[in-house]
Amino acid sequence: MALLPFTLAAILLLLCTPFVCALPPPNCTSTSALDVTDSPSSSHTRTLWNIIWSCAATLFACTWSGIHPNIPGMDEGRIVIFFRRLYIMVLALIAPELMVTWAAIQFLSARGTAKAFNDAFNAQLHQTGSDHSNMGESTATLLSEFPTSNGKNSPHPSAPHFAGRNFREWTMTHGFFAWMGGFILYCDNKPRATLTPKELMEFVHKGYVDIPDITQAEIEGRSKADALSKGIAILQLAWFVLQFNARCIQNLPITLFEIDTLAVVSLTSIACLLWWNKPKDVRCPYAVHWTGNRANIPRPCTLTYEKANPEFSLDSWHHYLIILIYPLRSLMGTAVTISPRSVRERRIPYLGGYDNDDRHDRNHVITLFLGCFSAVITGVLHCLGWSYLFQGHTEQILWRVTSIVTASTSIPLLLIFGWVILFDVTQDSWVVRFSVVTVAFIYVTTRITVIVLISSSLRSLPPGIYDTVAWTTFVPHFR
Repeated sequence: MALLPFTLAAILLLLCTPFVCALPPPNCTSTSALDVTDSPSSSHTRTLWNIIWSCAATLFACTWSGIHPNIPGMDEGRIVIFFRRLYIMVLALIAPELMVTWAAIQFLSARGTAKAFNDAFNAQLHQTGSDHSNMGESTATLLSEFPTSNGKNSPHPSAPHFAGRNFREWTMTHGFFAWMGGFILYCDNKPRATLTPKELMEFVHKGYVDIPDITQAEIEGRSKADALSKGIAILQLAWFVLQFNARCIQNLPITLFEIDTLAVVSLTSIACLLWWNKPKDVRCPYAVHWTGNRANIPRPCTLTYEKANPEFSLDSWHHYLIILIYPLRSLMGTAVTISPRSVRERRIPYLGGYDNDDRHDRNHVITLFLGCFSAVITGVLHCLGWSYLFQGHTEQILWRVTSIVTASTSIPLLLIFGWVILFDVTQDSWVVRFSVVTVAFIYVTTRITVIVLISSSLRSLPPGIYDTVAWTTFVPHFR
């Protein structure tokens, strides 16, 4: 938590960037540009590789270190885990708005789960304590020393096991840990399936399993996050934003690559802030052993994460359609598609980890609006390059159109999901699927166009791009 104030300061600086000033048109009205090979190399200039390295390092620091993936399968190797994380990183670079939405819905789900566990079991602890006080001090002390093996022998059948000693107040970290696949059910000392928080609470209430006795410190001990990596990412982000603002103040032109980098890291930083209490790179879940009667063991394919979505058994056309729209639906929090591979590896979907049962829930609506608002932020930040000196008029028009389209993509998404929520329309209808695929196609096309424009702009940059910031002008002094 010591780095949290610095993170908040960096994000505040990011949010203030659009108000510093838009990119001014260069003094030269011609479309002449400096060739990359002719770029100066004095101490008061920068090279093309300096620009690329600064943007690439900032993107890598904010995405790779900022992503908090769910717990992988128990039998998955390092290579599989690495490429899955690399895939999520690419998604963060292509669609940072969806990463914000994903982080937001996980944050709200974790907060709701922590509150639900505290409300349920703290109330039971208080009730159990009052009953013990009515029995007498010696009797209550004696009872508290013996664990209850099932709900039948407990004064309160729904009381958690070791109620007087084992239950620890759940924090946001517990909530995140539960939704990221932190608790796996063991039956006869064999792993069965990952438990959702609702399934865990139900089994604890019925006395089938003991409530997990794990502290926040123990969960954080399983996490691979460290202050050094977060500190390096925050410093790189702060330095990049500081230079960006300084160039705007001194009327120095900025590359399109730097503008897009600012848009991506702005949203990635918000996602990282929402994930601040989520454990990072946890490899092993917490084992929850079945202590109830064998007759009460859940039948096969009754737990949420041990049955694959029936959509995967459809024909090949539907199968590929599901794969195509799965990232959008999952990151927007509208559906968790459980593949046969997820069931086989006993893990939750890598883009899951949230509660999506009630589409009318306020948190669900908040995440949809937040995701759409994030798209507006991206489009507005891209508008900083409205007056950029392009090599041709066509490139300038394309950049302006993509900026407007990015900012306005949220409108059809709001209409689609608003229609689904308000009128209880099934998300599997062909109208919803066609609309989602169409919006996704437009968005991906827009992002590809932006990437192509950025790449082509680096071949020949306008005058002044290689000039560095005169930092001495920001220091009060006599001339």
